[in-house]
Parts: sequence; C-alpha cells; structure tokens
Amino acid sequence: MSLRKSILSRRISRSFRSVNNHKHDDGVAEVSGRLGGDVSGEWWAESDPVNGWASLLPELLGEIIKRVEESEDRWPQRQNVVVCACVCKKWREVTKEIVRSTRNIGKITFPSCLKQPGPHDFPHQCLIKRNKKTSTFYLSLALTPSLLDKGKFLLAARRIRHGAHMEYIISLDADDLSQRSNAYVGKLSSDFLGTNFTIYDSQPPDSSAKPASSRASRRFASKKISPQVLVANYEVGQVSYKFNLLKSRGPRRMVCSLKCPLSQETVNEKHLEGSMTKGSETSVSGCTVLRNKAPRWHEHLQCWCLNFHGRVTVASVKNFQLVATVDQSQPGGKGDEDTVLLQFGKVGDDTFTMDYRQPLSALQAFAICLTSFGTKLACE
Repeated sequence: MSLRKSILSRRISRSFRSVNNHKHDDGVAEVSGRLGGDVSGEWWAESDPVNGWASLLPELLGEIIKRVEESEDRWPQRQNVVVCACVCKKWREVTKEIVRSTRNIGKITFPSCLKQPGPHDFPHQCLIKRNKKTSTFYLSLALTPSLLDKGKFLLAARRIRHGAHMEYIISLDADDLSQRSNAYVGKLSSDFLGTNFTIYDSQPPDSSAKPASSRASRRFASKKISPQVLVANYEVGQVSYKFNLLKSRGPRRMVCSLKCPLSQETVNEKHLEGSMTKGSETSVSGCTVLRNKAPRWHEHLQCWCLNFHGRVTVASVKNFQLVATVDQSQPGGKGDEDTVLLQFGKVGDDTFTMDYRQPLSALQAFAICLTSFGTKLACE
C-alpha cells in the first residue's frame, strides 16, 4: 500500500476525525510533483486544528517519518517525504528536522538541500540541458542511468550580458529567471575575457559573510529556501582558467577556490575537537581548492583522454574532471587523482552530464559547469 493510500485510509479510522477527501487529494497532488518547494500544507491544520494527525505522540510521529525518509531515498519515491511535510505544521517541523539531521548523506529533498554537500560515497548523477536560442540551461537529477532521462528538475540558469561581462542568473523556477524573483538562489559573473568567474549565493554561507553589493539586498519572504532572511550576493567561490599564450596542445586548465558547506559529520567532529567558535554550529563553511584532472595523450586516437566511465560520449573542449588539491593552501598542489569530485561532459548537441559529490553542493557544481560554456580563445 502506497503512503498516500495509507494516509487516506487512516484518516477515516475511528481514532481520527474524518475530513474532506477531496481537499486531501488536491493538497497531495499539489506538492507530489515538486521538489517540496513551498512546503506549506497548512490547509489541514487550519481547517481542522484538532485533527488526529497533529495529536500523534512525538516519538511515534518521528519514527513514522524516519522510516519513510530511510526507505524513500531516491526520486520519484522521495516525494512521499515531501507529502509528510505537507500534512500539517507539526508534521512539517518533524520532517524538516529529520531531513536536516541526515543531510550529510547528500539526499535531495527540499530546495535548501541544493546548497548542502552532495553524497560522500557516490556522486549525484545529473543532466544539463541547453537552449541556445534563449541562452538558458536546465539542471535535473537523473532518475535512471539512461543519458536520455528527463530527470527531476533542480535548477535553471540564464546567460545575460551585464555591461562588459556576462552573468548567469540561477533560479529554482525554470520560468522565472530574474534576480528579483523569490526563486533566485545565486548567480555566476565573469570578467571581460570570460576566463575568471565569481560564484555568488543569495544567502550568506556563514554568519561572518558580507554581501558583495548592498544594492541588490532585499528581504526574501519565500519559504522555498529560508523564510525572512536578507538576500544579497555573497561570494562563495571563484573559477579561473589559465591562459595558454603559447597555444600548446591540450585541454583547458582551471582552478576553483570554493567556500563549501561542511557536512553534518564534519561539523560534529569539529565540535568535539573544540575548534568551532560559539554560535557557529548552524552556519559553517570551509575552503576547498579544486583543479582539473590532467588527461593523458592517446597515441592511437591522437587525442587527450579522460575516463568518464561511460558518462561522457562526445569529445569536447568543455569536458573536464575536478579533483581536490592535497595542500589546500597551494592551488597548484598535486590533487587526489583517484577521487573525482565533479565531472562534466557532453553527450549530445545540447545535453551534458554533471556528476558531483561532497564537499560540493548542487548550486556550486552547476555554477562551475556553467563556466565551461562559451569560447575561451586565450585558454585553448
């Protein structure tokens, strides 16, 4: 029996007050196809404040939602976790707390998870679709191994010219790609040559962060990320492409310096070590330096090659793999060649794969991949 049918059948039991089935079906249908965007679901609690669902024992309620969270670990089944958060205010608070406590696993449930680190043991496999006519890019979470999978929509970006440089506005809404939108989550800004990029988050990565510009600051009232917080542009990373003035043969060379959100496991370790300052438990970030993995020259094919394990099928100068440097204070330090933290490559005319893992978030990984689009004559 599915979760929806189970909820529907229990509502008519003798222990609970019966409510209107039509409203319940409409409420579930409204959120089942979304990423838990505006997890409102307050219609039930408001229309029937003494309903049986809200009066469940906290221990029992927590155990129910915990089991649903553990069993429905992938989309589209994971929409049942979102449904739990839409039952009433009490269920929403418990669900959000359980999801928050397990975010170190890298599961994507609510939009706020897009700014949290990805999985540690395996990468999130995603797809990026490009629309050249509108200069828009769509990021989706792959639901199957197929490279033709439509996937679960996560983020969208639009490239616009701003003065002498280009900007990519990143949004939760594929149809509203404006910096003034409540769905705005960040942006990517390039220099005149398109070789140096700055990644901005709409929210501060930690309590000490200061906005890059106060002109864009505004009060963000939507519940999609975090209600009533000051939204501006906070710098969370930089991407630089090295010049190739001698025009030597080889792929692009890039270095990324990022303020990555720490996983819950890492935060707990730092807390035990006493290295965290007071009041920083809820907003902690660390610095990570990444560089592109050096490809090898294939004598038979006469080309540079990287092992994408079947996730990239078309040769392109845009393809890359990023690894972490061993010495984080030295951007040119030797990286861990065995652990690819982010890989991006072409599989069709306007289709690309993006696989990322901890410590990168979906927002950061998407922004880094966006830097690969466009011509960089001085770097090739």
